Amino acid sequence: MLPVISLNSPIEHLKKVGPSYLKILHKVGIKTVKDLLFYFPHRYDDFSQIVPISQLRVGQTATISGKISDIKNIRTWKKRMYVTEALIEDKSGSIKAVWFNQPYLIQTLQKGRLINLSGKATFAGQSLCLSNPAYETLKTMRGSPSWRGAAPHTHTGRLVPIYHETYGLSSRYLRYLIKPLLPLTAQILDFLPVQIKQKFGLIDLNQAIRQIHFPDNLESARKARSRLSFDELFLTQLTILKQRQDLSKEKAPAIAFHQKLIQLFVKRLPFKLTDDQRLAAWQIFQDLAKPKPMNRLLNGDVGSGKTIVATMAALETAKAGYQAAFMAPTEVLAKQHFETLKNLLKNYNLKIALLTSSESRRNGGSPREMGAAPVSTLKKQIADGEIDIIIGTHALIQEGLTFNKLGLAIVDEQHRFGVVQRAALQKKIYQMEDGLTTIPHLLSMTATPIPRTLALTIYGDLDISLLKEMPKGRQKIITKVAAPALRKKTYDFIRTQVKKGRQGFVICPLIEESEKLEVKSVTEEYKKLSSKIFPDLKIAMLHGQMKSKEKEEIMKKFKEKKSNILVSTSVVEVGVDVPNATIMIIEGAERFGLAQLHQFRGRVGRSEQQSYCFLFTDSTAKKTHQRLKALLKSENGFELAEKDLKIRGPGDLIGSRQWGLPDLAMASLNDLELIQKARQAAKEILGKNLLFPALQEKLKAFQTKVHFE
Repeated sequence: MLPVISLNSPIEHLKKVGPSYLKILHKVGIKTVKDLLFYFPHRYDDFSQIVPISQLRVGQTATISGKISDIKNIRTWKKRMYVTEALIEDKSGSIKAVWFNQPYLIQTLQKGRLINLSGKATFAGQSLCLSNPAYETLKTMRGSPSWRGAAPHTHTGRLVPIYHETYGLSSRYLRYLIKPLLPLTAQILDFLPVQIKQKFGLIDLNQAIRQIHFPDNLESARKARSRLSFDELFLTQLTILKQRQDLSKEKAPAIAFHQKLIQLFVKRLPFKLTDDQRLAAWQIFQDLAKPKPMNRLLNGDVGSGKTIVATMAALETAKAGYQAAFMAPTEVLAKQHFETLKNLLKNYNLKIALLTSSESRRNGGSPREMGAAPVSTLKKQIADGEIDIIIGTHALIQEGLTFNKLGLAIVDEQHRFGVVQRAALQKKIYQMEDGLTTIPHLLSMTATPIPRTLALTIYGDLDISLLKEMPKGRQKIITKVAAPALRKKTYDFIRTQVKKGRQGFVICPLIEESEKLEVKSVTEEYKKLSSKIFPDLKIAMLHGQMKSKEKEEIMKKFKEKKSNILVSTSVVEVGVDVPNATIMIIEGAERFGLAQLHQFRGRVGRSEQQSYCFLFTDSTAKKTHQRLKALLKSENGFELAEKDLKIRGPGDLIGSRQWGLPDLAMASLNDLELIQKARQAAKEILGKNLLFPALQEKLKAFQTKVHFE
């Protein structure tokens, strides 16, 4: 006896789910019937137009109904493949249909069978033909007396759902599994309160699930997608706003603004702060003065001076008697920050330390205490409160490292850390004299410009400060798309620049050569440039698979002008500051997003010297050149991020795996109106305390699924 199927039934209880299909379904996260119902299509084939064969026109996508009057398999000698040819007739005429390399179809589509075919009509020789059409056998002919009681179509004659497919898992198979299960949607509990559905014009959840899979029409599909996208965005907003609400209940040290200290620091700088830097610093100082934790994101365009703003916050914190921790994603960047802060704060009698997995050292104190320090000694000094500012990598959140009075945690390039890792710094609590525990203020930084919709969705729990202005005296970087024919001319130009004492970067998408991807690799380009193009110049190579010490040594030599050209992967995308580098060549530019290309370009133009960026591409695609032209016209990273979001889509722009956002929420990041509605609804739920049990349960499941902290 077959088991009764429910939402929680394992997927293997369904017919046609054998061991091989079970393995594939599990691989894409489908383990229960409910998982299957929540595996939504990403688009539809519109086969809803049903026409007589005689009315079919070239280029028209439609469905025909008829009888198979002939069918045969033909094997072509040249390509050695099977072609299945069928002739289909209705009362108005006949048409040929062909399928390639599907000889098994002759067993299903037998002569005399009634059939629906859906696809685009094309010319084959002198006659009209359907090439590789979708098919569906019928029990009764359209328009016959028994037609009215026939079951609705699944694969033809309607809006047909197309799912994300993988090897061995087709949309046809998924439709076959899902359609009989749709009545079970009645068992799905709608977690949204009625007043929210009414206010925002949303259909019921079970109706949305039925219509997303097999919509009655385009409007029904739109309403279903809108409801389900809203759900994912709403749960995202509810999660981050609840985090913000919970954080506001925590205590943090109130660090009063020390006006004279900051004025003196600014006065000693060899340059003038931009208005954006002044505003961001003031916003941070106001946050630090409150007895609740700051949770601010400093989003600065390439070269806009985020480190100076963060240094001011660290200085104020340290001089108020608290410690500041500065976490960077790489050892190269951590070391760079250590050197920068050491120089900027040399007149303030502060003890600053560097702690990474391979290095530990400090400044300050007696000459004996300067330089390298044993890890155990440094950890003890941090725990005893002898170190004011600690700069490091993941080493800062390892077990065994305790802070004495951590008042401020700064996370650079925060998107490179997981949510759990970022939160770990704020869990470094300490007890105040009155017995209350406090957590540190948190300042996150990123040089990746964030589009407005992304800021609302992913960073909804953060206050955001923007740095768009460039420091005075910087020249606009001359950017050009270099066609393959211009390569020699570009190399000649680079040689003249190097002779003038300048340096350059060459960025490649891969480390090793790949015949499959046909793009330049670092190793291949390094060999070519050093042996054939610039044998007289000093060429260096850098990539992520090198050991930390080796990478550090290569960067050190490049900064010291001991090499002329650095061939690298994207490891130099952020944080690398070499003012003498004025040339940037990007190979396979079409393989990078606009925001990433803008980051690479930002590695040059960091002095008053004129800088250049050359984008090499072999692609002739219109979309590629549309994107690259956007980079030529704009120096504004925020503007480029918005364009990239529209052109490439959010999944490519930010990486769906990186954020863990569900597909529909990711796909909706262009829909500002829907995001704002979801945010408003989440605020109402929290404000009116409408977190009913069904919603609490759904929220908990959602947070587990998307790994929110």
